[in-house]
Amino acid sequence: MIDSHAHIYAEEFEHDRDEVVQRAQEVGISKILLPNIDLNSIEPMLATEARYPDVCHSMMGLHPCYVNADIEQDLATIKSWFSQHNFIAVGEIGIDLYWDKTYQSEQEYAFRTQLQWAKEFNLPVVIHTRDSIEQTLDILSQEQDGSLTGVFHCFGGTVEEAKAINQLGFHLGIGGVSTFKNGGMDKVIPELDLNYVILETDCPYLAPTPHRGKRNEPSFMQLVAQKIADLKEVPLSTITELTDHNTKALFRLA
Repeated sequence: MIDSHAHIYAEEFEHDRDEVVQRAQEVGISKILLPNIDLNSIEPMLATEARYPDVCHSMMGLHPCYVNADIEQDLATIKSWFSQHNFIAVGEIGIDLYWDKTYQSEQEYAFRTQLQWAKEFNLPVVIHTRDSIEQTLDILSQEQDGSLTGVFHCFGGTVEEAKAINQLGFHLGIGGVSTFKNGGMDKVIPELDLNYVILETDCPYLAPTPHRGKRNEPSFMQLVAQKIADLKEVPLSTITELTDHNTKALFRLA
């Protein structure tokens, strides 16, 4: 299995990161993919990748919640990193209108700009959406020229939204929300096309049941895989093998 979205460089893992990576490997997780969020996360993310070079692979992008009035300068700094390091994706990017709509236009500009980088650098994108699926799909459909690929991470939407995402050639990142009793995903997951599903934790956030409310970590992803297998009524091995294949293909991992 591959955890396609994990922030194990965060300070929540400062005291036991080695043990967290070891527990992940013990349950069969071979890779942990690291999305960037802002200017301050770059250094700890790259240090984490350097510590576990066979396991961790970094992305570069500006998360919508960290978009502000300094957007031009921040984007210039983020883009400069692509000439300094090999990243597997542009991410985590997108639009988030849940917390604050003050910088909505700046978020949309940053999202569109980073989608254009993905085309320039021939990289997949990792998309964050919250209360913004309509705006996100609208911009993505305008920018999709047949070359854009990627994933809507932490997908918790409807079957119709999943189909719209897949029609644009994009995957769905399924994580801990799939195990929540009132998360609604028990009705959605049985209808999903498994060829477009990849697994993630988004740790330290969104720990799956029975760890809900606690710090999430990559080893918990096996609970997500099992939940999908149960809802799809297929063996666990089917889910682990297919999502592993999907993730390696999307991010071009050896």
